[in-house]
Amino acid sequence: MTQQLGQAFAANKPPDVFYLTSGQQFATYASEGALYPYGAQTTGASDFYPSLSSAFTYKGTFYCAPKDFSTLGLQINTTMWAKAGLTSADIPTTWAQLTSVLTTLKNKLGSGVTPMVISPTHDRVDAFLAQAGGGLTNAAGQITADTPQNLQALTYLQGLMKAGLIKYSSQVGAGWGGQAFGTGKAATTIEGNWIQGAMTTDYPTVKYETVQLPAGPSGPGTLVFTTCWGVPKQSANKAAAVSFVNFMTSPAQEMTFAKAFGVMPSLQSDKAAFLQEFPGDAPFMQSAAYAVGGPNLPNVANVFTAYDNQLTQLATTSPAAILSALQKNLSAAVG
Repeated sequence: MTQQLGQAFAANKPPDVFYLTSGQQFATYASEGALYPYGAQTTGASDFYPSLSSAFTYKGTFYCAPKDFSTLGLQINTTMWAKAGLTSADIPTTWAQLTSVLTTLKNKLGSGVTPMVISPTHDRVDAFLAQAGGGLTNAAGQITADTPQNLQALTYLQGLMKAGLIKYSSQVGAGWGGQAFGTGKAATTIEGNWIQGAMTTDYPTVKYETVQLPAGPSGPGTLVFTTCWGVPKQSANKAAAVSFVNFMTSPAQEMTFAKAFGVMPSLQSDKAAFLQEFPGDAPFMQSAAYAVGGPNLPNVANVFTAYDNQLTQLATTSPAAILSALQKNLSAAVG
């Protein structure tokens, strides 16, 4: 879809409405003046979660209506948890508690199980930056990769890796954290609510629960993943497109999507109805209040590829060097 969308714009024949992911894809199109900024015109403009509206705001302009979203949560294999002598009272709410329970899991479960396995990308690691009060950009959109807060987060994560408490999915022969978790190679993982479909379909016998991510030195923090209904600036059907989006983001229609394939509605007014239908999603929904999206920086795909490559070596690489390179590369790419 990403390739086809780029080809459509290159041919000056973009679709009247299309999916657009938050972060660099949205920012790239917005920075090029390719998007019609209709966000404030939508009937649900004031009802969207603020973190979702922010995810599709570029240089102060709210461009497009968020379609749905997910946040990251902590998945716990309850069978392994109990085997290690842990109870619901041990669910970690701080970094110190997380270190403690991961250590217990390592000591009690043996070498065949890694206490935590996560996917080897910034889309998981950067949650720790948020918990330390950091992030790759600030509220003004300035690049803030090389900061003490981010250094504290990567140093903490590196310590867990050196202690054998956290491994990447690629280190245990799994394609992503959910696969390592489902196959019993991990006692815990960090994923969004999309993991529920995989667990139901591929690993139906695994008993688990999801809780909010532990808070860091700065408080709670998680990442939000979302998509918007994009409308091209050059469309001849802008009014019809916005009318269509207004229907697709109506409370009833967003709940229809939720029931059909499990996504969380972008409208705050749907929260009660969604949680009644999907009580297991409460940890994901509750963290929407403080979740942060990826930085809205254009033309940085190659930078994040390099960042991910460096993160795969975090256990043996200086966190300060990783952040210094990221600050330099992001600044150069954005100009």
